[in-house]
Amino acid sequence: MEQSYSPVVHDAITYMQEHLHEPLDLAGLAAQAAYSPYHFSRLFKKNVGVPPLYYLSALRLQRAKELLLETALPVRDIGMEIGQQSVGTFTTSFMSRVGMTPGVFRASAVSTEESLSLLRQARHWTEPVFPSTGTCVKGRIYSEMPFEGFVLIGLFPRPMPEGVPLYGTLCDASEEYCISGVKPGVYYVMATSVAWKMKATDILLPHHTLRTRSKEPFHVDEAFVEEKRNVHLYPPRLDDPPILVSLSLLMNNFLKRQAGTAIEKK
Repeated sequence: MEQSYSPVVHDAITYMQEHLHEPLDLAGLAAQAAYSPYHFSRLFKKNVGVPPLYYLSALRLQRAKELLLETALPVRDIGMEIGQQSVGTFTTSFMSRVGMTPGVFRASAVSTEESLSLLRQARHWTEPVFPSTGTCVKGRIYSEMPFEGFVLIGLFPRPMPEGVPLYGTLCDASEEYCISGVKPGVYYVMATSVAWKMKATDILLPHHTLRTRSKEPFHVDEAFVEEKRNVHLYPPRLDDPPILVSLSLLMNNFLKRQAGTAIEKK
């Protein structure tokens, strides 16, 4: 598929990835691209959906996730590795954008495997019924590549798959999804695939999962009962920001809702 970003953005992202360990600022990135800071920032946001320094911070948090799982470095050292001078600042940022503390994330491989196993055993998923006052965001799921597994879909406040989504669900790749009870507001649709054959590390570091994201927001109006939003999954592209939110957390949250629904039916 033809890429949608410009060569300038391509080079800027590549440069960020290769110099994560160095102090980078907007002026330096703009100079590297031979643009003024204003025009570089404007071009980058137009192509990617977020400002360059925000994208850079996402890359660094992704690197922190890798170091947490692949090394035994202390959390303090990992924070300093990505430019955070204090454990508190690093932990707060990580918690906000990943959904759990660095320590919990590091220890989540076992719970990820358990959640995947429970989801595979169930295979008949139903979401709790929300009050009819909200809008139902629904649509079909299309994929450029076939896979056996499920799809996590969320509505986020910005065009980045980070933090716990405001609304979300999990569904089979062959089904139509439905997120009910969505209040009026502005949202971005993000989704990613999880294959049954994936290992826990691949789920916690979803570098290669099929995905989609909307760079432009859509508005949910209380006057509409349904909002149609089809999901088209594709292999990761260079301009896609890292999936920072813990997929393990989203899977576990869905299972908890399932358990609550089962108790209510008894």
